[in-house]
Amino acid sequence: MKPFIRRIKHSLLGFYLRLKAYIRRFLFPLYLFPIKIITYSAFYLTKLLILLIIRLIKFIWYLLSWPFRSWGNFGKTLLWGGVFLYFAFTEIRFNSLVERYGGYSKFFCSEWITNRNLKNSVVRIVGGLGEGSGFFVANNQVLTSFHVIADEPSPKIILPDGSFTTPIEISGNKEADLALLMIGEEHPDKILNFGSPRNLTPNEPLLAAGYPWGTDLAGEVTVTKGIFNSIRGSAEDGFEIVQTNIDLVEGMSGGPIVDQCGSVVGINTASLSGISFFISADSIQNLWPTFGQQDIAKIYVDASTPEGAVAAFYTYLKARRMEEGFKLLSKAYLQKTNFEEWTNRFKDILDVQIYGTRMEDERRNIVFVKFSTSNWVNGERQEHYYEGTWQTVLEDGVYKMYRSNIKEVENPSFDWFYADES
Repeated sequence: MKPFIRRIKHSLLGFYLRLKAYIRRFLFPLYLFPIKIITYSAFYLTKLLILLIIRLIKFIWYLLSWPFRSWGNFGKTLLWGGVFLYFAFTEIRFNSLVERYGGYSKFFCSEWITNRNLKNSVVRIVGGLGEGSGFFVANNQVLTSFHVIADEPSPKIILPDGSFTTPIEISGNKEADLALLMIGEEHPDKILNFGSPRNLTPNEPLLAAGYPWGTDLAGEVTVTKGIFNSIRGSAEDGFEIVQTNIDLVEGMSGGPIVDQCGSVVGINTASLSGISFFISADSIQNLWPTFGQQDIAKIYVDASTPEGAVAAFYTYLKARRMEEGFKLLSKAYLQKTNFEEWTNRFKDILDVQIYGTRMEDERRNIVFVKFSTSNWVNGERQEHYYEGTWQTVLEDGVYKMYRSNIKEVENPSFDWFYADES
């Protein structure tokens, strides 16, 4: 044991003396020290590089020659080479697929969840002259296309659960074809958030949602899939357009187009031969300050005449301004009803269209009227047509509804829709 310890001590002493001598030669004389650093560094780096090159050449030669040393080696090379190429090709294809979806953040988004959110947030917009779609952009604000509500002072918003409501305020930008409908209730669970189409990649999947053919096609919202093509226009032009290959149909105007994660990148505007155009989400947000009420249709009524009172009564029903309509009922009529009972008679009415009024009996203030109602019943729109008379009475400076004799008309002819001027 002692000789072994002595050998270790002798070895350590020898290493110490050699290291001390090496450092002494390296440091002195001092004026040669910088040159020695450069020289020694270059020498050892060159030596290391040469050794690495030699080892690399030997390794490459070994790899190239290994498959040919035996049939077994050759078979293993083919097997593992095929496995490597398969995974390399799969990785390339996977990365290409991820890029097509707009990156990893969008690739792992669930299309099923996005579809569910769209079906919860996209609504029908029903007016007297047109129908379309819309979607919630705030708790009580629904965005749609202006042409959907053009010339309609009281469009209806049909929610996904089948109920409907009437906007309490409408604003918009007619030139940009955008309209914002504000309602009295709040639906924070239905809001869709905006994204930017600038973040889209070529051929990235997009989803457009809306109600094709409006209320003529019953059921929930339709979600159509396509791909992003390009952005047209520029901010200097006023707004940008997102182009896709989605084929939209009538009734889907005003609905959203979203990316895989459900972020709104545009609003459905127009479609032609398999090419569709959407006002970009960036432009929509830039246009908010331009929204106004100068082009919004207004309701004008005048109950100072019997005919005017009848027209005002049905106009209030159309706009679902039930309190004002109730005020047009005479004192005698109110003895037979109250506000709640009277309002429940019209709870399903989406729209009222008056086709004509005329004085039937001026002495008794009786007015003949033709009109139709659109009723929303069990998720379907039903049309009903009526004609008959209202006797009015002058109270508090306006004519009010006293007694009615209104009957439903089954399958009216084409001529029926023209007002009877005789």
